[in-house]
Amino acid sequence: MPDDLFSQSGNAAREAAAPLAWRLRPVQLADVIGQEHLTGPGGVLQGLSRARLRSAIFYGPPGTGKTTTARILANAQKMAWVALSAVDTSIADIRQAAERARERWGLEQRGTVLFLDEIHRFNKAQQDVLLPQVEQGTFVLLGATTENPWVALNPALLSRCLLVEFRPLGPADLVRVLERAWSRHQEWWPTGSVEPGVFFEIAWRASGDARLAIGLLERLAVLADARQQDRLTREMVNELSRDSAHYHDRGDRHYDLASALIKSIRGCDPDAALYWFGRLLAGGEDPRFIARRLLVHAAEDVGLADPRALLVAQAAWTALQAVGLPEARIPLAEAVLYLALAPKSHSVVAALAAMDETVARWPGAPVPDDLRDRHYRPDLPAAYRYPHAAAGHFLPDPHLPPELAGRILYQSGELGEEPQLARELPRWRAERAAAAASPEPRG
Repeated sequence: MPDDLFSQSGNAAREAAAPLAWRLRPVQLADVIGQEHLTGPGGVLQGLSRARLRSAIFYGPPGTGKTTTARILANAQKMAWVALSAVDTSIADIRQAAERARERWGLEQRGTVLFLDEIHRFNKAQQDVLLPQVEQGTFVLLGATTENPWVALNPALLSRCLLVEFRPLGPADLVRVLERAWSRHQEWWPTGSVEPGVFFEIAWRASGDARLAIGLLERLAVLADARQQDRLTREMVNELSRDSAHYHDRGDRHYDLASALIKSIRGCDPDAALYWFGRLLAGGEDPRFIARRLLVHAAEDVGLADPRALLVAQAAWTALQAVGLPEARIPLAEAVLYLALAPKSHSVVAALAAMDETVARWPGAPVPDDLRDRHYRPDLPAAYRYPHAAAGHFLPDPHLPPELAGRILYQSGELGEEPQLARELPRWRAERAAAAASPEPRG
């Protein structure tokens, strides 16, 4: 009994010293903000809270309620709660948790929820240890990860778990979170007030992370106490947020931001392109990755509409190699703006797709005799005709194998310089087709 009293006292002290986001966490599904697609009527979590809880993987950005929701589900089912982190959990720890879960079934006739945070940190062998326990129902596994589970987890584990995606919270969701936290400010900052607009300022800086948003609110109160102020202001938010880290990872968020940059450039939106470019840099992205994406985009989406685009992207790469950051931000930004403003053509990519299809369909068509190298076969009957010796430097001779005669792989784009580059192409193709149809031998 004394141990229980000491334990309860220690837990109370720990709760009082915990960060504000932990102390104010929701205790029922209805209080979880921003995940209504899961917690609302017909949502999968609503079903899990009422029916038999089954193993699941909660995945999504940080601060979206994965841990809190797992705890709520365990409490709703009156199950024991065991929380571990894959960062410092061994196979022995998992086996010990399984043994205690079996004992709990025997002594208390109730199940156990094993909450495993950062589950993507487990290697294959560690994940495999979980399989029989999940399969046999020794415990209900609720894993949480910020990574894509289809990439980070073993198929065998995924097949035994329900996948539940938590979405980033929007600014309006975060304002609701902050307003609810402020409704309880008597518990943590009883004498203060808040300037209108502060919650919106915090929400825009929290990047969809409720924990970060409440953490900023708590830091504002600490800053106000240090300055003997009793009012939280937008200027204080700006001051605290000026050096805040930008959330960025090497998983889905990395590719989402890169995709947003390229799609903004492709959509001729220089303002959006600069914003996503800035987000990538602020998040610590390797600038060489950005420069490589610009090189590809210059050929893929600008292409022959403005052949100089590839030169501008190459110059930005060279400048980055020569001077590095932060100075290379300028030529990189110049390339981003140039590509966004340039006329667009995807004719190169379309031509490559047609090329791949044609090569796959006719992989072994022989090279016509007049196109073959005559250095090792001087006895070849057909002689190659030199176009530069003809008027206009053009001859209507075929260059494709006979079975591919007339096949068109390249279609000119309509914007920028490409129509001018391809202005003679329709005539060349027409004359080539007429020559192929003519019974007259080539002269």
